[in-house]
Amino acid sequence: MADDLGRRTTRHAVVIGGSLAGLLAARVLAEHAEKVTVVERDRLPEGPEARPGVPQGRHLHVLIEGGQQALDELLPGFTDELGKLGAPKMGIPRDMVQWQNGRWFRRSAATAHFFTGPRAQLEWLVRQRVLADPRVELVEGVETVGLTGDSSRVRGVRLRERGAGVDKKTRTLAADLVVDASGRSTKAADWLADIGAEAPHEETLETGLAYATRVYGSPVGGPDTDALGYYVVPNPSQVYGGVVLPLGDGRHLVTLSGLRGDEPPVEEGAFEEYAKRLPHPVIGDWLARAEPESPVYGFRKTANVRRRYDRPGRRPAGFLATGDALCAFNPIYGQGMAVAALNAVALRRALADPGRTPTTRVVQRALLDSSRQAWDISAGADKKMPGATGDAANPGPLDRAVGWYLGRVQQRVAGDPAVGAAFRAVSNLTAPLTSLFAPSVARAVLFGPPVETPAEPPLRREA
Repeated sequence: MADDLGRRTTRHAVVIGGSLAGLLAARVLAEHAEKVTVVERDRLPEGPEARPGVPQGRHLHVLIEGGQQALDELLPGFTDELGKLGAPKMGIPRDMVQWQNGRWFRRSAATAHFFTGPRAQLEWLVRQRVLADPRVELVEGVETVGLTGDSSRVRGVRLRERGAGVDKKTRTLAADLVVDASGRSTKAADWLADIGAEAPHEETLETGLAYATRVYGSPVGGPDTDALGYYVVPNPSQVYGGVVLPLGDGRHLVTLSGLRGDEPPVEEGAFEEYAKRLPHPVIGDWLARAEPESPVYGFRKTANVRRRYDRPGRRPAGFLATGDALCAFNPIYGQGMAVAALNAVALRRALADPGRTPTTRVVQRALLDSSRQAWDISAGADKKMPGATGDAANPGPLDRAVGWYLGRVQQRVAGDPAVGAAFRAVSNLTAPLTSLFAPSVARAVLFGPPVETPAEPPLRREA
């Protein structure tokens, strides 16, 4: 069979992993394959509940506008359905009290919006929509332990049942295409080595960021405010972060973050005490008036990791990687769910491109390109953090020049609505990085002084 992933030559596609990236990939592949099988390690809940296979699932998740647009393209009407389920939609900067780089943001008109409901709710809605397609089959409670085929072509996967008292023998599931959507902890390097192929080079950048999250009920009493959330953003000179966001049911998720050696604790009482490290007591005061409704959950795997399948190497046709299995980001930037959806849009466009044969290499490069801006944002910011390590941590001459310019952008984001709007569009993956260098933005950044911002937390929106 020729290495052509579209044009109906793929009779059966297997997707490893039933999370967002895997489900959305299956949605696209169903347009080209006769059958798509999604292989998932977990037994999935019937409703919008958390599951063990999403270790970050209990922590904050936001669906930024780039992800909203991609999901509506893949699953028309999706964001309307998400809103009807009660997922809060926040306008930025209007609805957020935010501190960054020593300045409080003006709460001017919103130029970007994101959803803040539970990750499990969003994933459940995607699952309902994707699995309604009769061409997509879900196999639960089964883990992938290897690939079949050789270094020239993957021909399927080796599977093993999970759980007590089950037969642990492996079985083979044949496929014309295998997509790895197994997440940050993918075993693809081992799977490829076992069939005589080469693993991709991994680019890494780690700051040692660690965070902890707890659910709280709405606070009682306190200052009069119309803010829906609070955000203290860390930077190289102030490494502690804190964020409060609504879940949509009267509860809020609160996350505190720090770097290696001074990680936020998960012990009872110590979480609230850690909030005193933040440069302003606004979040600590909020915590003092709110009632905790869950244990504290910690998370430590926050490195940026990019697997370069686009580089030369002995790799088989018929094998693709997507989502965190391809490019995983520091979760503090809130890009993961959006990039999973953007990867699926890129997969759809590459498979349907009438001007180019969708070979494995061509399609894989399109998937990587769709995550490039998110990588540039996440890795670019993390390079500046103290103690950053990894082979992507050293800035080059161009990084230093761009960093100088972006530093001036950051000084103006809090107060200048035009610069802020451009910056938020880039951060939300709805505009390219080059838009920050547009003439109107560049004039304000290079020649205009920073606009005055509030001296204290702005508890009310601007009129």
